[in-house]
Amino acid sequence: MLCAKIIANTDELSGAPGSRQERPGSNVEPELKHLVQLLPLLPVLAELGRTGHITATAEILGVPQSTVSRAVARASAVVGAELVVRDGRGVRLTPAAQTLLPYIDQALSGFQAGLDLVRTESDVARGKIAVSFQHTFGEAALPLLISAFRSSHPAAVFTLSQGARSACLEELAAGQSDLALTAPVAPAGMNLDSIPLYREPLRLVVHHSHRLAGRRSAGVAEVRTDPFVALGPGYGLRSLTDALFKEAGCRPRIAFESQDSHTVRGLVAAGLGVSILPPGGDAPGRELRAATGNLGWVEVPLTSRLAFREVGVSWRRGKPGSEPVSVRLFREMVLSRGQELLAGLAGGYALPEPPGT
Repeated sequence: MLCAKIIANTDELSGAPGSRQERPGSNVEPELKHLVQLLPLLPVLAELGRTGHITATAEILGVPQSTVSRAVARASAVVGAELVVRDGRGVRLTPAAQTLLPYIDQALSGFQAGLDLVRTESDVARGKIAVSFQHTFGEAALPLLISAFRSSHPAAVFTLSQGARSACLEELAAGQSDLALTAPVAPAGMNLDSIPLYREPLRLVVHHSHRLAGRRSAGVAEVRTDPFVALGPGYGLRSLTDALFKEAGCRPRIAFESQDSHTVRGLVAAGLGVSILPPGGDAPGRELRAATGNLGWVEVPLTSRLAFREVGVSWRRGKPGSEPVSVRLFREMVLSRGQELLAGLAGGYALPEPPGT
């Protein structure tokens, strides 16, 4: 319909050769002039090739029959050959038109593909993508995914919400977020799909002067009497550390409960307890220790086969086509490239195999 309106309103632009005055000094090549005159007429010629009737073509395009007739006459004049001939009550394409028609269809299809791409990009720019994530994924995992997506869709807008694993999954279920990045990975359900993205080890974190600081590895039972710095209930790491202590046949002596791993590390660095966390980079160096009253931590590998966490993404299962374009494109990128993009977050550590392998 849009193309037909363009045709109806471009009589001067698409008139027969000689119907408008040339501008003095014009250097436009004749071939380009012909293209300028023909391009608005291509939808009419393509539709006429399919219907074989001027009346039917006019009805489909939503323009008067006279517009179609004039378009065909102008196209014939520009091409320099008749494109249609009368055939009973309809029209028949001439050999010249039959030769041109595949190229016309190809040109229109290519333009439509480009138009669809632009509209898709526009939908992504207008749409918002809401992601819930646990605190520990805000430094690397989520930024890596967003950066990869915005390299192709720079106008994409993200709404981010961080919190405990349980809160992330509650927001997802309530429709407040489109995806949730959690560990452990949420099990798939009737209305939920999930995939794992990467695994990383869990390590015992102790003060640099702790008796286990120099060990190559340690067991959870060896810190059963130490004050333990834990994340609060509802956090993914809390459920994993509880499972590790249960496997060791003991309970942690919880001295502090925190809501983020940075505070946990700070309390351990001050010598106030031990903890179990994923790798968090280098401990403070000597200079910092001297200036801050001997702060510092050491990470010790754990011997348990349960000492790892699996990080994954979850999303609601919906009807095909019901998902906003921006959300669908981001989810598809995470599913297709997420494992590759985040593979380095395991840090090359020797990850323990899951039980039963």
